[in-house]
Amino acid sequence: MKFTLSLILFVSFFTNSFSQSRSDLESATRIFDLQFTSQELDTLYSDVIDNVANYKAMHRLSLPNQVPLSLWQNPVLPGMQLNNIQKPIVWPEEKVKRPAQLKDLAFYSVGQLGYLLKTRQVSSLELTQLFIQRIREFGPQLQCVISITEDIALQQANKADQEIKQGKYKGPLHGIPYGLKDLFAVKGTKTTWGAAPFKNQEIQEDAYVYQRLRDAGAVLVAKFTLGALAMGDYWFGGRTKNPWNLNYGSSGSSAGSASATVAGLVPFAIGTETWGSIVSPSTTCGATGLRPTFGRVSRSGAMALSYSLDKIGPICRSATDAAIVFQAIHGTDGKDLAAVQMPFNYSANQPVKKLKIGYAKNYFDKITDTTRNEWKVLQAFKKSGVELIPVDFPDEKVYPVNLMDIIIGAECAAQFDDLTRLNIDDQLTRQGKNDWPNQFRTSRFTPAVEYINAQRHRYLLMQGVNEVMTKFDAIICPSRGGGNQSAITNLTGHPVVCVPTGFDAKLNLPTGISFVGNLYDEGTILRIAAYYQSLTPHEEKHPTF
Repeated sequence: MKFTLSLILFVSFFTNSFSQSRSDLESATRIFDLQFTSQELDTLYSDVIDNVANYKAMHRLSLPNQVPLSLWQNPVLPGMQLNNIQKPIVWPEEKVKRPAQLKDLAFYSVGQLGYLLKTRQVSSLELTQLFIQRIREFGPQLQCVISITEDIALQQANKADQEIKQGKYKGPLHGIPYGLKDLFAVKGTKTTWGAAPFKNQEIQEDAYVYQRLRDAGAVLVAKFTLGALAMGDYWFGGRTKNPWNLNYGSSGSSAGSASATVAGLVPFAIGTETWGSIVSPSTTCGATGLRPTFGRVSRSGAMALSYSLDKIGPICRSATDAAIVFQAIHGTDGKDLAAVQMPFNYSANQPVKKLKIGYAKNYFDKITDTTRNEWKVLQAFKKSGVELIPVDFPDEKVYPVNLMDIIIGAECAAQFDDLTRLNIDDQLTRQGKNDWPNQFRTSRFTPAVEYINAQRHRYLLMQGVNEVMTKFDAIICPSRGGGNQSAITNLTGHPVVCVPTGFDAKLNLPTGISFVGNLYDEGTILRIAAYYQSLTPHEEKHPTF
């Protein structure tokens, strides 16, 4: 067949009288930029009718969200040489003493809290109760909490204290409270996906990332908000707030994870990204967010939005904290066939001045106001003696069409097919042009041929980005305002860490910068980010909560 139309279009055509269907089919070809002769339309008409019957047969079969594709995205190109050797990681101890008031621990780093726990100056139970109390006190203002997992938290905290007392210290996350974006399944809790149709949903499964953190001794205290079905910061209970100014949203979709971490409701949280959902709220709220290489963390037990794009990563207050958390969660359980087991090598003492670091000159040149914080980042590196090499990072010349809308639209609409066909999408809180209900409907008009060819163009994009990236250890890009870096690197699967850079002069809200790395080399960009944070105080600032 030359021509494939999506389900909704044909159902619309062929639920009308067949006498109209032939003319409707002719009109439809123009929607898809096709030209068929009258004879060609006559010939394909009966095949189209057969296809509709086949679609209806599929609709009678159950297809839950967790059923994956049989095709798997792989960011690795032929001929790539990857490091498969795991080196020991030595975390520097952040030696501190217990403060006079326990509440002052709310903004301590993971490393500092870990030292206090290891030396038994503070107990995990004390920390857990502190953060639960803060969640109860400030969570309603920020609208960042879906559920408090107090029973789980107290059990895990008591277990951590007993293990540490017995000398069975597991590492820097042992006894540390944290929160999960509420698209991760945890037995005995609701997993709402932030969406009204699923607000009472319980999934009797423990997500891989939760299992990894539990094994590391971390303590789950809450499940945080996400924009409904992982879009934006609006969820079924309201809009998650920016902790620096409650008149603004936190961005999303890892809305609650970023807001709660920055406000000191947890030392760290876990987010996910399909297109901007870690980097955007982290930048907006002033957090440090790591979006790892595609496939770095198994997604089993997590809501699937887009199988070729979804990624899991930590949202923290510093790059060192993000490295500690990532070391615990990376890897695979074999249930996510896109996930891989690759080494994570991080050296806190790696000399940054010896690294080859570029900056995306073509992106920075679009920021004509040279007083903006993005330019100050470059100045800080240069002043410290780090050479920065100007480079043209792939932009609209390499990315001339909006592949992301085609790919993410088709994959997300497929995952939530029932919502569209059965009008369940009417229950979603947001119903605007740019919200999921309309986006899902729009994507039903994407021909399969165009989706497949978009993926082929994606392969060319991967080649173009890798050609540039492999010449550098990292490239500095604006998190916002410079170009299409977010869409491009999400499509290619490259890792990005974003860090706060101060505040916007007009709105006095946080700003950020992104460090793009090579595939599976999160360690290097985290080290560079940590070096930048050693030069500046931005990650140490926090709102009044």
